[in-house]
Amino acid sequence: MPIRRKIGAVVGVLVASTWLVASATPAAAAGPCGSGYSRIGVYSIPKSGTKQGTLEVYYNAGSGKNCALAYGSGGNYGKKAYKAVGIATPSSNGWADYDAGDYAYFAGPVYASAKGKCIDLVGAVGSAIRYATNVHCG
Repeated sequence: MPIRRKIGAVVGVLVASTWLVASATPAAAAGPCGSGYSRIGVYSIPKSGTKQGTLEVYYNAGSGKNCALAYGSGGNYGKKAYKAVGIATPSSNGWADYDAGDYAYFAGPVYASAKGKCIDLVGAVGSAIRYATNVHCG
């Protein structure tokens, strides 16, 4: 096979594979909580001082469910260390959903149904803790 034909075949394969990769990305667009959730709040962990992580809350207007995650930041991102997240509603006795462990990137997601009600959140990274009370009253 002449060299010109080989190069043309390789270029054709590269173009086809690039197209396939580009068309596969919409599946990842759902976000950390799943499809239909929009991020509605971001809170630094801890509230003041050196940032150790981020507490994020999402809401799905269709289902009325809230979702939360606690991410490590800086040296805590990608490092297996204690991370925790909890979500509570007025009707839950304690945390409606809670996740904690030695995770590399984040704790959660945790979920709670709270359409038309305020929620409370907690996020922890290492020994740093952040509480967010009476948030997203929707």
